[in-house]
Amino acid sequence: MEQEVIAVIGSNGKTGVRVLNKLEDSGYVTRGLSRSTEIPFDWTKRETWGEALEGVHSVYVTYVPDLAVPQAEEDIKAFVGLAKEKQIKHVVLLSGRGEEGAQRAEMVVKESGLTWNIIRASWFMQNFSESFMLDGIQSGELILPEAKALEPFIDVDDIADVVVAALTRIDLNNQLLEITGPEMLTFDDCVKAIAEVTNQSIVYKGVPVEVYLAGAKAQGIPDDMAWLIKELFVNVLDGRNEWTTNTVEKVLGRSAKNFGAYVERTFKSGVWSISN
Repeated sequence: MEQEVIAVIGSNGKTGVRVLNKLEDSGYVTRGLSRSTEIPFDWTKRETWGEALEGVHSVYVTYVPDLAVPQAEEDIKAFVGLAKEKQIKHVVLLSGRGEEGAQRAEMVVKESGLTWNIIRASWFMQNFSESFMLDGIQSGELILPEAKALEPFIDVDDIADVVVAALTRIDLNNQLLEITGPEMLTFDDCVKAIAEVTNQSIVYKGVPVEVYLAGAKAQGIPDDMAWLIKELFVNVLDGRNEWTTNTVEKVLGRSAKNFGAYVERTFKSGVWSISN
């Protein structure tokens, strides 16, 4: 049984909770870290970082709210400096495709002198069931900013499996692993697939981003989240990521899960029951 501590920052998040569970199931010693854990870690409170990283060998890093935000690069620089001071050996960073801010943060990790991996992932399928799009699905109408491009949505369970491989396999050290699902889809394609399997009336409506943000701000969305939504829908979803990779298959020896398999599995949980 491996005794070196592997920390998971964002252990309550979509990927973090899965990575933590998979590591523990395989017998690794773990330390889940978030703002609410016994030893807290908060990106906005650097004074929490030191104790959280004490005695850690490897760490999986998810950044909140997203590596695309301007503050991320400076935070990752500070984090890497502390990781070296704490003699952490290996950093695995979750990143996003086509995000200029994220790529600057990636370079900080690559040039740190630590053993590293970058897991650069496409949009999560689970955003439709565990995140900001769930309310729209449950209400029967998902309203989002208009997206200009197709997206190869990826199952978060595939991300977690790749992360665990990166944390535990020496042959993957110091590699950027860009991972996607196997098919190009629109948001409308995704909603139609959910509606068909659940046998419910669910529609997708794309609106101009400024209209969407005006409504979101009226409901109290923070300015940083409004900026992020605009960045993702206007810039990242502009066609720059309109292609798939076979990295999941190369790393795991199996194909990435398709959206239909995700929908069938998630439907059984009952999370998409219409609330109106």
